Amino acid sequence: MAQRYFELIDEMSSPDRWLLGDPVDEQGNEVRTRQFMSGEPSRFDGRLRVPIYHPGTSLDFSRADTSGIPVVSQKVADVLLTLAPGDIQLIPVEMDSRPEPYFLVNVSRLVKCIDDEACEEVLYWKPEDGRPDKVGQYRDVYGMRIDPSKVGDVKVFRPWGYKGSLIVSEDIKEALERTGVTGTEFREVTGPRRARDEHPQSTSHGDWLRQVDAARESAWRALGTLEEEAIVPIVPSGPAWPGQRQAWRVIHRTGKRLLLVTDGLSDPFLEQAVPSVGFGLELAIETDEPVKDVQGSWLLQVLQRVANELAEHERVREAALKGQMTMEVSGKGVPKPLVTRDGRVGVLLGVESNTLPQHITTPAGDVRLVTVKTLLPTELAYRVQHGKQGREELARRFAENGEEHLSRARRRAVV
Repeated sequence: MAQRYFELIDEMSSPDRWLLGDPVDEQGNEVRTRQFMSGEPSRFDGRLRVPIYHPGTSLDFSRADTSGIPVVSQKVADVLLTLAPGDIQLIPVEMDSRPEPYFLVNVSRLVKCIDDEACEEVLYWKPEDGRPDKVGQYRDVYGMRIDPSKVGDVKVFRPWGYKGSLIVSEDIKEALERTGVTGTEFREVTGPRRARDEHPQSTSHGDWLRQVDAARESAWRALGTLEEEAIVPIVPSGPAWPGQRQAWRVIHRTGKRLLLVTDGLSDPFLEQAVPSVGFGLELAIETDEPVKDVQGSWLLQVLQRVANELAEHERVREAALKGQMTMEVSGKGVPKPLVTRDGRVGVLLGVESNTLPQHITTPAGDVRLVTVKTLLPTELAYRVQHGKQGREELARRFAENGEEHLSRARRRAVV
């Protein structure tokens, strides 16, 4: 019987899980991490630290922010050292406020084994893509399947041409599950090809974009008086949105409330031939305080910064889609009462509202409307100190005070 293999990924179902930054050296400088994602042996002299940029429940298996390098506890390290000592390197790292040992995992085996015909879809880099260094390599692999006969006795490896994926053998998977490690999810990459979802293929990306646009605009108009002109940057900044465009809409609501929403995080992806809702969410920030200049307002700045974080970091997006979460963004230009001593401002995402829908329905699927509520420094400190319970208590007190998701620069702390 052929050996079974699985892609090992982050388990993102818990909205209260921690989120990790990229490794830094003793001076606090980010480390060149490509060496740990090459599928080859590497070496690092010196001490490494992994910052925790979203506090929450610690996990045995996580990935560092943009690099995607596995960060594991002693429990996972022991399994890998026992069953696959020749396939991995473990590099000790310090974790913010965590005394127990953690390690970066450098997977030092690269195997050419992707079965193109058995995958759902395989896309390659082409000369016209403007990346001559990548021409002929995999650009995207959907529904990955590998040929087990090409793996040999390797138990932990990265597939050649698609090094972002981490593949483990069935006995590694079973050992991790028996040990009760947290943070892992497994997707089989052997066996029959998965059936693809059936979507009508005759509709172009432009047609889907217009349909999703129309559905969003209808939803915005149902919330109040929608300004006809969207706020669109002359030159898009920050990480790319799904449709390669950025826009924000302004909605005037009853009670002199002002609502700002992102308009494009749920655009269909340009490179996909099937309908989609992009990242599956849009963001909303609302205030009942006077705003003279919307485009120059601190509210729009906060919304833009949160949108950039979600657009850049898949783990943050997935957490936001699951439920409530807290994060921090730059406090530059934000009223002083909201800014911490470190120059940051805390936000609570996903606070439920009695006046805003949780989802928007479009022809391509439902889009979650995620509220953005700014926190006072004492509320952020309370959330960090008390974890998930602190977040839930903040949301309860906001609802009890009648302010729910509203963002205000002038108010009293609820803790």
